[in-house]
Amino acid sequence: KPTIMIKYPSTKKVPTTETFGDVEVTENYRWLEDPNDPLVKEWVQQQSNFTKEYLQNIEFVDKVKDSMTEIYDYPKQGNYWKEHNSLYFFKNDGLQNQSVLYKTSSLDSEAQIFFDVNAMSEEGNLSLKALSFSKNERFFAYSLSTSGSDWSEISIKTVNEDDELADTFNECLKWVKFSDIVWTHDEQGFFYNKYPEPETDDSGTEIDSALNSSVYYHRIGTSQDDDIHVFSDPENPTNLFSTTVSEDGNYLLLSISESCDPENKVYIHTLTNSILSSDDIEFDQVIDNFEASYSYIANDGPVFYFLSNLDAPRYRVISLDMNNPQTINEVIPESENVIDIVSLVNNNTLLVKKIRDAQDILEIYTSYSNYDSQVDLPVGICITSVYSRKEDNFAFIKFSSLLTPGTIVKLNLENGEAKLEAIHKTNVKGFDDNLYRCDQIFYKSRDGTKIPMFLVGKKEVMDSNELKPVYLYGYGGFNISLLPYFSALNLIWLRNFNGILAIANIRGGGEYGKEWHQAGTKDRKQNCFDDFKSAAMYLCEEGISEPSLIAIVGGSNGGLLVAACANQSPDLFGCVLCQVGVLDMLRFHRYTIGHAWTSDYGNSDFPEEFKYLYNYSPVHNVNKIATYPSMLICTADHDDRVSPLHSYKYIAELQNEIGTKEDQKNPLLIRIDVKAGHGAGKPTTKIIEEKAECVSFIAQCLGIQFTEE
Repeated sequence: KPTIMIKYPSTKKVPTTETFGDVEVTENYRWLEDPNDPLVKEWVQQQSNFTKEYLQNIEFVDKVKDSMTEIYDYPKQGNYWKEHNSLYFFKNDGLQNQSVLYKTSSLDSEAQIFFDVNAMSEEGNLSLKALSFSKNERFFAYSLSTSGSDWSEISIKTVNEDDELADTFNECLKWVKFSDIVWTHDEQGFFYNKYPEPETDDSGTEIDSALNSSVYYHRIGTSQDDDIHVFSDPENPTNLFSTTVSEDGNYLLLSISESCDPENKVYIHTLTNSILSSDDIEFDQVIDNFEASYSYIANDGPVFYFLSNLDAPRYRVISLDMNNPQTINEVIPESENVIDIVSLVNNNTLLVKKIRDAQDILEIYTSYSNYDSQVDLPVGICITSVYSRKEDNFAFIKFSSLLTPGTIVKLNLENGEAKLEAIHKTNVKGFDDNLYRCDQIFYKSRDGTKIPMFLVGKKEVMDSNELKPVYLYGYGGFNISLLPYFSALNLIWLRNFNGILAIANIRGGGEYGKEWHQAGTKDRKQNCFDDFKSAAMYLCEEGISEPSLIAIVGGSNGGLLVAACANQSPDLFGCVLCQVGVLDMLRFHRYTIGHAWTSDYGNSDFPEEFKYLYNYSPVHNVNKIATYPSMLICTADHDDRVSPLHSYKYIAELQNEIGTKEDQKNPLLIRIDVKAGHGAGKPTTKIIEEKAECVSFIAQCLGIQFTEE
């Protein structure tokens, strides 16, 4: 464990005062917000060099990297899906930087590489953001992102190389963000989302608020300048849009959201055989309020089926006629388990994925509404994907668990009888899941609320009476459920450090529906921190661990979680890993897409919301009289989701206010990844390097050693 005081690179203080209502707030590091400032670039380089040297000097970091590289080197296959008459799936042979898209005519046929983004970038920092095939599989449109940025560019190619139009498409659609690619069934073009071009030479590093999204229709073979404007809302520039073309191809559905809250409007445009033009795109405002969530499932003519939380906090399936949208019909009622995803198959059969105590189950409903059966899948799993189509009598299902790398099954529904067929099972070389165990426990939070938590480790470690090092992970926000997913890299913590992985399903997530989510938002956000701290206290009270052996880990909203917990109870943890965190709660809504997060956090521009944000904002609440645990703050230079300025300002506060104290021996560092973003699209080499350095940092700071296996 660290035993000497550390001298950090200097960070100058430049006091800046801003008034929120009648409260003046002074901060010292706003100058770090400008990524183009030469002084900021110099500061970033100094911090990066300092942290790099520290991490490289951890005695076992190279062994951890080698072990992670070895265990990650196994074939990883995604679920199958069908396009017209072909099957597609993603596969990574082991250590490829990006997964490769394969094509095959059947499950029994040999698959061929269809699209390999690795061949387009030596660095591996080019990634596939979205893809879409035209109705009859003639054309393939795809968007590529560089360095993990949310920006992407759309290109088009023919599926068959001998197509008469092969190599004729040279258009590249720029300034695409938060967008799907949605073809019309005539294969003439597609809908997509576009933002105004930013004023920067290095897209992905800008901090300007993402405003004025627009929906466009692109006709293939034409210039982007000729694209047809479909929809925008200049009076509400923060609104977000997504589009869907109905299963029968007759309707365009436009979903409009104000924020990340599960609430949206639904507008529907009837597509005609005429060529789309700016004159004929008129929408029926079927749902014109933000009172509930509506996710399109299917339609029979003008009757549409939606997954909705309207009068159903745990969701239900409803139907409505677009000609009489005021009348809502219940198709599948709300139950004690949250309905998460609904897929259509076999004409009118619904596959309904539900969450029961943070674990997935799958039910079958015939004729849309008649319960038939529960699919016979293992207990304690996370269903990572369900693929089905209305015209098929089968579905592909992929699931995993904390100790199961991935299994793909085919659900056959011929003759009205559900039968499962094993298709593919992923195996990790050298990993024997029989040596490990996963338990789910429930503990009480500060206010008595029962919180589920998964605990995973070697059986012999789990059964031992000795105190154990714990990697405690949480998120708690935006209605996102933490389900029992598999990560090979976590195995190094379990296997070589004899540690425990703990995943706490705290409030703010979607594990128990709308009420569970809202209990961790706005002026109730403190519940998230209390739930997470209570998890650590449970581990100590039950004799599983002690504060000096507990590392808390979280990313994005989870980064806020662990930073706030560190500020509030620094003596409860031995180490904190804060990844791409939202840390300035007074100004987050002014950067990039931060305005969409006010639904969970609130907005400091409003006096009542300012009060609670100011009370926990990590940048503004560093505990200046406390000794902090070891802390590693991780960010990336092209993170245009949560700008690195959050991490810059927080680490400056920590180093200047805490790091200068004689009793602060624990390191306070920032790791800044280059040519990387918020996480999506990160190449395998960077994933392994970051995970290895972070786990090594945690292990060293907790005082545990790497053991060979």
